[in-house]
Amino acid sequence: MDNPISIKGLSVSYERKRVLSNIYLEIVQGSIYGVVGPNGAGKSTLFKSILELIDINSGVIKILGEDIKEVRKRIAYVPQKDDVDWNFPALVNDIVLMGRYPHKKVFQMLNKEDQRIADDAMKELGILDLKQRQIGELSGGQQQRVFLARAMAQEAEIFLLDEPFVGVDMTTEEKIIKTLKRLATQNKTMLVVHHDLSTVEEYFDHVILLNQRLIADGPTATTFTQANISKAYGAKLNLLNQI
Repeated sequence: MDNPISIKGLSVSYERKRVLSNIYLEIVQGSIYGVVGPNGAGKSTLFKSILELIDINSGVIKILGEDIKEVRKRIAYVPQKDDVDWNFPALVNDIVLMGRYPHKKVFQMLNKEDQRIADDAMKELGILDLKQRQIGELSGGQQQRVFLARAMAQEAEIFLLDEPFVGVDMTTEEKIIKTLKRLATQNKTMLVVHHDLSTVEEYFDHVILLNQRLIADGPTATTFTQANISKAYGAKLNLLNQI
């Protein structure tokens, strides 16, 4: 069986500046990966490369053994909060139902089953009572739960979450990680860009340490070591030495 994500020799540049260099990764099924590294390490660029949202210099990326255009509905993306227009006049229910569109043919209408799936996702994340609220009226934690609910409604096999814990309350953070761990028991695969190094060992089965190149990847227990952290963060590690 093909790995959920296979990356061979990925390199990406922005305006002649190299952001990712010669990345090789094999992501295994049913695991939660923490993608960790300093600002500018290329973590968001890695996600955008996987999703073909940007051009790459070189490399081959396969999703479930296929090009992403063949399996796009099987991979869900939760972007950074800064990438979302929170003034867009949409209700929570509308946003979550967007996760059902990849399963529909052109002009095919959503039905009661689609609404049930969306309701189940909102219920699990504790936002069902907010379904008729405008997205911009919600707190940061509630907004993040809405976009995770959309990804869940898509019934994807792979989830890419870009900094889902930034600006959220502890209740939301706990609810999100609890949901991700439940999804992992269903053989879903999740990659999560994460900044709080103090929770890496608690949250993630595997860790990917990046700093424009791949520093290390593997099971958290054996990969998230002081030596690898130092390689990834270098001089910026002074503030993190209490880990």
